[in-house]
Amino acid sequence: MAFQIPAFRRRTLLATSTGLLAAPAVLQAQGAPIKVGLVAVQTGPQAALGTQLRDGWMLGMRQLNNQLGGRPVETIVIDDELRPDVAVTKVRAALERDRVDFIVGVVFSNILQAIIRPVTEAGTFLISTNAGPSTFAGRGCNPYFFTTSYNNDQVHSVMGQAAQDAGYRRVFLMTPNYQAGRDAMAGFKSRFQGTVVDEVYVPLTQLDFSAELARIASLRPDAIFTFMPGGLGVNLVRQYRQAGLANIPFLSTFTVDEATLPAQGEAALGFYSAASWAPNMDNPANRRFVSEFEAAFNYVPATYAAQSYDAANMLNAAVRRVGGNLSDKNALRAAIAAADFQSVRGPFRFGVNQYPVQDFWLLQVARRADGKFQTETVRRVLEANVDPWAGECRMPARI
Repeated sequence: MAFQIPAFRRRTLLATSTGLLAAPAVLQAQGAPIKVGLVAVQTGPQAALGTQLRDGWMLGMRQLNNQLGGRPVETIVIDDELRPDVAVTKVRAALERDRVDFIVGVVFSNILQAIIRPVTEAGTFLISTNAGPSTFAGRGCNPYFFTTSYNNDQVHSVMGQAAQDAGYRRVFLMTPNYQAGRDAMAGFKSRFQGTVVDEVYVPLTQLDFSAELARIASLRPDAIFTFMPGGLGVNLVRQYRQAGLANIPFLSTFTVDEATLPAQGEAALGFYSAASWAPNMDNPANRRFVSEFEAAFNYVPATYAAQSYDAANMLNAAVRRVGGNLSDKNALRAAIAAADFQSVRGPFRFGVNQYPVQDFWLLQVARRADGKFQTETVRRVLEANVDPWAGECRMPARI
């Protein structure tokens, strides 16, 4: 026989739980701090990416007087250590012990895949400012999940289109062996109609590419396409140049960017990338962002920083839109979806799957007049692009 809670006990539990549910509204009325768990890898060779992401958020907070919608903010930085098990443990602590209102950040897709369930099942909004795996863009879309970056496939498809436009017939592909790497391959091939002469997956920890470079040299493709973030990209670019292969066009995503260029230097000059943003974009929001970022941190911001900065301004607008009351999840979700802020990349809105609809650009590494390196826009490749999985999303109207 099923265990039955006595009626008086049920009434006591109801009264207690009602009191607990009411407490956050009281705290909000008193202007209690909004707590944000900022997930950013701070350990190992990929820490440069997490530092960019963290600093972009922090600059946004500084400009907003450390407030969202007029309420003070407490940011708790969570180093995921690029280990999914560690990320889950730390994020659970942030949810259960610190009672954070938002989880923001995440560089790598394997970390996002690990934490999305505990965060969203807790009824907490997860705002990814970099990782955008295809798994949550289509049938796996989630009302508690937004990203200010992209769907992983999109950026890589820009390079597929660029290779197609350039008339390349034979291309060598190489990415790390994890979800974002597989998304990169799929994205590139979705628009490239030529021949893939080889498709190579390497461990996420690989730093020596001598075998792969020898393979490229023997195949002599028209171009290579690669996605090698962080330390992988630093080593690959240096070794590619040293191997005398720079005459083979180097097409990449998240391989030559402002997070890796300080270490790559001249080895990356002229190499291509693709993104929805670049430091030289000429609009008021971006000019202010880049100028104040460099003044504050003394290095050139990358997309990781730009997308986190956008997230800060997006959440500020959303919290203001709901009058600082975070208890009505449906109202808060609608406020976030409104994207009522000025993005550093220009036109920006959310699609049905809560992934951005935005322009994408072909970029090239250049040396600035001050000697620093950055990526700069060459041409717009995709305009107001909707990611390829959005049509499969059946997003519930209410949470």
